[in-house]
Amino acid sequence: MRLTLLRKAIHAIIMGPPGSGKGTVSARIIRDFDMQHLSSGDMLRAEIAEQSTYGTKAKQFIEDGKLVPDALVVELVLSQIQKIPTSTSWLLDGFPRTIEQAETLSTKEKIDCVINLDVPFETIRERLSGRWTHLSSGRVYNDGFNPPKIPGVDDLTGEPLVQRDDDKPETVQKRLETYQLQTAPLLDFYREKGLLHSYSGTKTDEIWPKVKEFLSTTIMPHVNRSRL
Repeated sequence: MRLTLLRKAIHAIIMGPPGSGKGTVSARIIRDFDMQHLSSGDMLRAEIAEQSTYGTKAKQFIEDGKLVPDALVVELVLSQIQKIPTSTSWLLDGFPRTIEQAETLSTKEKIDCVINLDVPFETIRERLSGRWTHLSSGRVYNDGFNPPKIPGVDDLTGEPLVQRDDDKPETVQKRLETYQLQTAPLLDFYREKGLLHSYSGTKTDEIWPKVKEFLSTTIMPHVNRSRL
């Protein structure tokens, strides 16, 4: 008798407000659980750079200051999902953003779980508003937990740090309000389906062990018994 451990391929979505640590948690999920990362933002940028059919259409909307239509985003994401082998797990990031996108996705693909990073908005405001960037290198500092040795100056070059427009307090507040309006219905949508798993905390290192434990029990190895 031979025992073969089979990993269950899962289809997951990760959600969380800007500044919630979603990028860090996604990177750890991909690393520890061998999942393919699907970022809608990365997909759009890649298609635009390649001047593909999807990219050309999306670029026109963006240049006109309009949102890329749901139908086009859904078509792009689904086209990428369909390229992934059925035995491979994947993690969707940045999609869906609307109920319409979620409903269409649910008719095309089976979703196993939705991981929601529930970080207090006050924590996010403090985290993002204290973030400073060295533009030429991309190094990021934070007044609260990773400050530069000299305030306002990059540790390595001595060049000045800047606060990106996205990190200014008034912009952060608007981003959080927009996220709340868009996301509340989505959370309810997946909660009603029994797919939502929310993890609360003020630090990524508090939230990550909970997410890891959940996924460890979700992607349980199955034992396949076959004769030699």
